[in-house]
Amino acid sequence: MKQVCVVVLLLSVGAMGFAQKTKTTPKPSQTKSNLKTEDQKISYVIGYDIGQKILNDITQRNFNLLNPFVLQGLQDAFNGKQPALPDSAIQLAMMTFQSRVQAQQAVEMEKQQAVAAEAKRAGDTFLAECAKKDSVKATGSGLLYKMIRDGQGKTPVDTNTVVVHYRGKLIDGTVFDESYQRGEPTEFKLNQVIKGWTEGLKLMKEGSKCELYIPAKLAYGDRGAGGLIPPGAALVFEVELIQVK
Repeated sequence: MKQVCVVVLLLSVGAMGFAQKTKTTPKPSQTKSNLKTEDQKISYVIGYDIGQKILNDITQRNFNLLNPFVLQGLQDAFNGKQPALPDSAIQLAMMTFQSRVQAQQAVEMEKQQAVAAEAKRAGDTFLAECAKKDSVKATGSGLLYKMIRDGQGKTPVDTNTVVVHYRGKLIDGTVFDESYQRGEPTEFKLNQVIKGWTEGLKLMKEGSKCELYIPAKLAYGDRGAGGLIPPGAALVFEVELIQVK
């Protein structure tokens, strides 16, 4: 049954646009475990893990999963039985399932594009206002920056590792990440971060403090990031360059 491979692929990889949704939280078991041997426990854990992953993926797609029939299919497969449906019916069911997934992908993509377009409009307006300030400078890529404090040390290149303190905000002032709150600076290779960071840090010297105003195209684009940064969002970063390695 080659069609089963398609189901496994769809369930394991996940459809575009669903990756950041919250997973289903299982209810605690109210029954006493009858799992005694190590083999029993391992077998149960593997089965539970498979079931939980399927449930999470199906729940994200709002698909009406009928548990008794899922269990029937699993039991038939594990017991080496022939499928309860002929190949033609299996192919039709698979095509229906794929069509539903694709339709939902299209709906989610349209929503994401609408969110990104609105965020880009707001970001463009925000950046245009920032660009009017005398203290703010622009680069050819569209990055804006304001040097708050000049440093006297080394300037990094793409291949350098840098140590920084930073605070990242959306244009409405919402802080989505910062090293200050964690109480220690962050270290990373300069060519492994978003383009706006790579370009902005190369304008700084050790000891500098700068505010970067980064358009979406130099940040996370239409995909957003981590559920905290919306698609199409422009970002503001306050950055202190502590050390260049």
